[in-house]
Amino acid sequence: MSRSQANRTAVNTPPTRSAKDLIPRSARHRLRRLLRPAILGTARRTTPLSRHWGFDRGTPVDRYYIEQFLERHAADIRGRVLEVKDSTYTDQFGTAVTQRDVLDIDPLNPLATIVADLTAAEEVASNQFDCFILTQTLQMIYDTHAALRHAHRLLRPGGTLLVTVPAISRLTKPDFWRFTPAACVNLFGDVFGPGNVTVAGRGNVLTSVAFLEGMAHQELTRRELESDDEMFPMIVTVRAVKS
Repeated sequence: MSRSQANRTAVNTPPTRSAKDLIPRSARHRLRRLLRPAILGTARRTTPLSRHWGFDRGTPVDRYYIEQFLERHAADIRGRVLEVKDSTYTDQFGTAVTQRDVLDIDPLNPLATIVADLTAAEEVASNQFDCFILTQTLQMIYDTHAALRHAHRLLRPGGTLLVTVPAISRLTKPDFWRFTPAACVNLFGDVFGPGNVTVAGRGNVLTSVAFLEGMAHQELTRRELESDDEMFPMIVTVRAVKS
């Protein structure tokens, strides 16, 4: 074979195809589904298992992360402590608490010691609290920036704000926002200073699905709950200290 014939042969020869290329894409997708099936069971439905966050099945999944976060920072829950709606977490996790206060916008709440809107709380004196527990609340406040500025103002120097916010959750009323760890780094850093803020995403795709379904965390294993995936956080925790 001459060189010119060899060159023509090389040009006309189709590229070598792999075994993967010989299988149609739809068949490859089906094979992948067979090899790694998604066992959804009762989750393959258009309505949740519970419309009560999972309270009727046990303890909601988000409470697992909220309470673990507060327990880890129990030493911060001391002195004069402020909490929203009631003092449940102050009572449960507080250490050396000297005074419990409850903030609520609702004047009919008999547990409220301070009735105020956190976004417009100018009438509440500054530098009063050693700790402010603010769990699962900011998503229901439209002006989050104003709320954080007032939360910072209410704390004494050295005081701590302990916050949890949803990254994934069913809707409630009112409901304005979902948060990412990156958003929280910036939001809280702008108010407290970047060096005074610690942010973490907790959860994974399984815990997120379980929470949306209304499952209780008792229906998941500890390994499943503790496997954090930064691409699928269910909840974001924030510890911010007033310098």
